[in-house]
Amino acid sequence: MERRQAIEDQNQIAEQRKPYKQIQPSLRRKRLWITGAVMLAIVATAVALFLVQNTFRFDERQVSIETPEGILTGVLVLPKNSSGPFGLVVFVHGDGPTNATYDDAYKPLWEAFAEEGYASLSLDKRGVGGSEGNWLDQSMEDRARDTRYAIEWARAQPEIDASHIGLWGASQAGWVIPKIDRDEPDLAFHILVAPAVNWIRQGRYNTRKELEQSGASTADIAKVEQEDAIVLELLKQRATYEEYREKVALSDEEAVSQDRWTFIGKNFESDSTDELANFKSPVYLVLGGQDINVDSDNTEAVYRSKIPKSLLDVQRLPEANHSMLKPQMVDSKLWTALTAIFMPKQLFDKGYLSGMREFLRY
Repeated sequence: MERRQAIEDQNQIAEQRKPYKQIQPSLRRKRLWITGAVMLAIVATAVALFLVQNTFRFDERQVSIETPEGILTGVLVLPKNSSGPFGLVVFVHGDGPTNATYDDAYKPLWEAFAEEGYASLSLDKRGVGGSEGNWLDQSMEDRARDTRYAIEWARAQPEIDASHIGLWGASQAGWVIPKIDRDEPDLAFHILVAPAVNWIRQGRYNTRKELEQSGASTADIAKVEQEDAIVLELLKQRATYEEYREKVALSDEEAVSQDRWTFIGKNFESDSTDELANFKSPVYLVLGGQDINVDSDNTEAVYRSKIPKSLLDVQRLPEANHSMLKPQMVDSKLWTALTAIFMPKQLFDKGYLSGMREFLRY
């Protein structure tokens, strides 16, 4: 009897457990569905944000310009849903093997300019993209000549207002743009972003700032500056690359390449101080307070001393670096890279684009 009762009790417990066993798979499926839906929503939001951030409101056209020194390729950007003719911003790059889009970093600028009714024209440096030649073989005069080719080509385009063409340039463009104005006095405006003034002074400033940021000791800084003084003397003597490698004790990784040595030899005496008097139309000077490449205080002082007050407008961005990036990106290459990929419109200091747009409305 007791055994039969025990069996019945077990059967009753089993019956009570059946609904629980049946509910459990259903709950798991529901939870999985909710989790999947949330993940899908997150992915969809990320994709939507990526598309918004990487979709720009302008029309882009590949261009090719024939010159006596070979073809120059690049991009002409036009405001969307408008027929023109448009004012034009011609881009003049800084240092390095820069392509027409600056690896897409120019696109937020092009969009800002397009929204003000301006087209933009930017070329691949020689030896980059489809442009023929080698930018490391060029002097600043050569680079100015290439920009004049671009201006001459643009004036013949029906979409461009030939009477309202100006220049945008960064860093090393500070040595190029004043040379262009010497031969192109009718340019409408100039935007110069962290422009260099004197090659040798800039090099010393940059070297010291980088060493200080890395925590180098006073003795280490003095040693590097002494080595740089030897290199400068070799440049002044027009030393060959072999003489440079022989007299300066640097490893293969530390030494500049032969092409770079040639480029430096052609340009190390660059100084725009006196050439700033070539400007005959408005100049918008943008300087970063965290710039360790160019001495912003010195640049502003020189520009103010050489350009009439009526032509010069200076914008100081206290938290921006040499590239006018937002403060949180100044010290993080990883964050800068991720932002450039996923949120390129959020790269720059908030006053950078808005300031240039306001200047173009004058």
